[in-house]
Amino acid sequence: MNMFRVSRLVSMDKILVHGGRKLNGTVRISGSKNSALPILAAALLTRERCVIRGVPDLSDIHYMLTILSSLGCEVERASGTVIIKADKIRTEAPYELVRKMRASVCVLGPLLGREHEACVSLPGGCVIGDRPIDLHLRGFEALGAAVRVTGGNVKVLAPRLSGAKVNMGGKYGTTVLGTDNIMMAAVLAEGTTIIEDAAEEPEVVDLANFLNALGAKITGAGTCQITVEGVKELSGADYTVIPDRIEAGTMLVAGAITGGRVTVNHVRPDHLESVIEPLRAAGFTIETGERSITVSPNGGLRPLHLDTRPYPGFPTDMQAQMCALLVRAPGESVITDHIFPQRFMHVAELARMGAQIRLEAPTAFITGNGALSGAPVMASDLRASAALLLAGLQADGITEVNRVYHIDRGYEHIDDKLNDVGAHIERVKA
Repeated sequence: MNMFRVSRLVSMDKILVHGGRKLNGTVRISGSKNSALPILAAALLTRERCVIRGVPDLSDIHYMLTILSSLGCEVERASGTVIIKADKIRTEAPYELVRKMRASVCVLGPLLGREHEACVSLPGGCVIGDRPIDLHLRGFEALGAAVRVTGGNVKVLAPRLSGAKVNMGGKYGTTVLGTDNIMMAAVLAEGTTIIEDAAEEPEVVDLANFLNALGAKITGAGTCQITVEGVKELSGADYTVIPDRIEAGTMLVAGAITGGRVTVNHVRPDHLESVIEPLRAAGFTIETGERSITVSPNGGLRPLHLDTRPYPGFPTDMQAQMCALLVRAPGESVITDHIFPQRFMHVAELARMGAQIRLEAPTAFITGNGALSGAPVMASDLRASAALLLAGLQADGITEVNRVYHIDRGYEHIDDKLNDVGAHIERVKA
């Protein structure tokens, strides 16, 4: 089984970005990481064969497939297609695997739904502030599960699961993975579950569509209230995940930053309206087709005021990339992150390149100050690493981005894709 290109999985590489090159051309967007991870986990709910297409080649995907294998699944992978058969499964996911990726917590829901018990270590992942899973656990309890957190493990046990009203609202809004987990636990529960304050993201809709393809009865996905009518069993399915809207947004910002004309294809423009409108407001022409979006210059760069919000608002996963774009906009731009108020570790690294950003969490005040200069910088998380790479595209000289294993968690061969449209990026051993 060829799960992942090993050199990138264990890579301690660094990326050298030679700035000042205008990008022009077309980039094909990969399948969504944030859809693929819970959909892969959802294959635990059935003993029958699941074929999942459009799965991106990422380290997070590798870790998820490794976790599924450790749980007893038969897993095959080739050319973006993953085949999973979960005939006989175990219910305990060990720390040495789960610690590497926060999204691994989404195996809790399907294990609880199918086997009525699970033991999963508390997850790891990006360091972008406090992201507790208390809403997940509260939801499991509402369905009738006993929950215990001990020794760094989450243990859930339910002789039977019964439909209930579950609220996914939290301090900073709703939770996407929490909504996913409760949906997956509820599909095999007795009776009807109503998930209130549900996450409305396209990735939640994608998971619901996959579960319905297996035979679940879910309505309301994409709204703030999802209804799940429990069924006795699920079948297999052949399913293709949606395109990655955050990768698409990142590539549009790459084109905008360099003043080029870049088209992203294999996209859903309706999923990117909250990114398209700020780019237009910042001074760019955006053209949309049925499956494509093109960005090109339209006068000078203008400052923006942006607030991250749950979908359909401006995504927190695009906050760092927009910071990189706006450091050269004349005047003052203001970005407030209402989802993850501490998600600004890229600010200090952008300052090393000459950016003028004053941080009063949860808000960054950005004063446009002309050219950036290449410098050694350190990636702290997935989206921060993308922002530093984008900053390097517009900087004078060479930007050295370290800890690029972060970027390999969520962007499929981003250096190759950018080089194909005119960038000069080298991946070298650290």
